[in-house]
Amino acid sequence: QVQLVESGGGLVQAGGSLILSCAASGRSFSSYAMGWFRHAPGKEREFVAAISWSGGSTSYADSVKGRFTISRDNAKNTVYLQMNNLQPEDTAVYSCAAVQRRSVVAFTESYEYRYWGQGTQVTVSS
Repeated sequence: QVQLVESGGGLVQAGGSLILSCAASGRSFSSYAMGWFRHAPGKEREFVAAISWSGGSTSYADSVKGRFTISRDNAKNTVYLQMNNLQPEDTAVYSCAAVQRRSVVAFTESYEYRYWGQGTQVTVSS
């Protein structure tokens, strides 16, 4: 089992940047595929970005492609989400998710993940 704790959220003006971190407890972090999802008020949870267990594959939602970058540091048991040129529509609670699967695929569906963090709030003002 793995526990996930997100950090790095906050309030930022449009056009600004934030880096979210997701720290994982437990062993074998390097065998986990990781993802970021977000949930805005009145909307369904949506996929943001994902990275395979090896880091060799990544995937992004069209809405964040070119602005967000997902990465991982297996030595630190941490996955990151670099968010640039943030816009008000990016306002949401961002959660990381994990599943222990050694696949070349970066999973984009929430049902594919087993473990979830509590989330961190990102608010972008216009």
